[in-house]
Amino acid sequence: MVAFGKKLKDRQIEEWRGYYINYKLMKKKVKRYAQQIKEGTLDRRHVLKDFSMMLDNQIETIVLFLLEQQGLLASRIANLGKRHDALQQQPDFSQISELREAYRQVGRDLLKLLFFVEINAIGLRKILKKFDKRFGYRFTDYYVKTRANHPYSQLQQVFKHVGVGAVVGAISRNLHELQDRQGSYLSIYDQPSLPLQDPVVDSIKAAVDRLTHSTNFLSFLGQHALILQEEFPIPVEEQADDQIYHFNSLLLNLANTFLYMVNTYIIVPTADDYSISLGAAATVCGVVIGAMAVAQVFSSVYFSAWSNRSYFKPLIFSSIVLFAGNTLYALAYDLGSIWVLLIGRLLCGLGSARAVNRRYISDCVPLRIRMQASAGFVSASALGMACGPALAGLLQIDFKIYKLTFNQDTLPGWVMAVAWLLYLVWLCISFIEPVREDEEVPVESTGGMSPKWLVDLVNIYCLVFFPILEAFNEALDLIKFDPGIPTLLL
Repeated sequence: MVAFGKKLKDRQIEEWRGYYINYKLMKKKVKRYAQQIKEGTLDRRHVLKDFSMMLDNQIETIVLFLLEQQGLLASRIANLGKRHDALQQQPDFSQISELREAYRQVGRDLLKLLFFVEINAIGLRKILKKFDKRFGYRFTDYYVKTRANHPYSQLQQVFKHVGVGAVVGAISRNLHELQDRQGSYLSIYDQPSLPLQDPVVDSIKAAVDRLTHSTNFLSFLGQHALILQEEFPIPVEEQADDQIYHFNSLLLNLANTFLYMVNTYIIVPTADDYSISLGAAATVCGVVIGAMAVAQVFSSVYFSAWSNRSYFKPLIFSSIVLFAGNTLYALAYDLGSIWVLLIGRLLCGLGSARAVNRRYISDCVPLRIRMQASAGFVSASALGMACGPALAGLLQIDFKIYKLTFNQDTLPGWVMAVAWLLYLVWLCISFIEPVREDEEVPVESTGGMSPKWLVDLVNIYCLVFFPILEAFNEALDLIKFDPGIPTLLL
């Protein structure tokens, strides 16, 4: 992904560049604060006061420009209204068409203004998040609450987009009255159930809805620690230019999910015979199958942490570990060791990169297709669960190459080892690591506005207990699939 500062610069309207939030300046300020605090030349109170004042100045610049542009749009609508009144006295179909297009042009200019507001709102949210992350404060809560509830709040103009509704209403009403009416003027208030079919108005409504969602105070306070919606508003003429992710990389993550689920279930039909052939009791079959799910509890923790820095390296590591685990699983037959079999399955569980797959979809896939990508993740998992046992049913052959045995017990391991080796080659060729913003190392804080132990506790809960619950659910699925697995193993 492209760094936020570059995206902000690319999305700016050229003639309005001086009125956008100065994200680059504030980012440098945050770094300077960190350095000064480390050197002991600046205290926390001064940092909060200075940063708050800088934000106030930035927001004031944005709001005054916003009000100026709203005034210009209102003035244009007022002038068009005079022409509209004249046409009611003496209808002229050619002038009606011309007037309708003039209102649409005002609507397009309003769209530009809405994009301007949304980009600045996202920029403000990003710099607040960066400040909190760097210093360990809860400055965002303090700043938003104190500014939003003040009677002279300028932040309200950004987040509530005051005045925009009146402009949208005026454009919609006049377009509705002029659109294909041939002199018959009907008001939207007389027929509220009759929708206005106009692409400009539809685009304005979509932009307003998105802006309302993006700048809602409750979602703002809830999202500042983990921004879920970071995509920039895309002008109508740039709708085709929003491929900010790499399809092959997404496909590789879905393939990883599919192969892992195949790997989990491909041994179920033959695991009991395999265990018995190695001299183990029949109940050890449950241990062999469940070992992979148990090991996944631990792999989910370190893969979740690793995905904060990279997606490519964890997937490489996962593929190598799974290749090794399946190879050991297959070799256990010729080595005559149940322990090699169990170690192979444990390695397969330790190679589970499902946490990385989910994280990639959440962080790197654009919001407009994130739901489809999430559905693809679920479908890939379900398909893998179905294909695993079905594939095992096809591997009913028995032959030897040198001292290696290939039969219904060992072939699931060999097939998956080859599959992961091919996947590793594909991964190295096609995966593109998303570009991340500059990494920031939080500075230890002794007087933060929220206890650090509480943040750590939440992180531990998310990293440990969620994967445990997922592994437990997968173990339950295995039991449902094979009732012979003793429930004591859970």
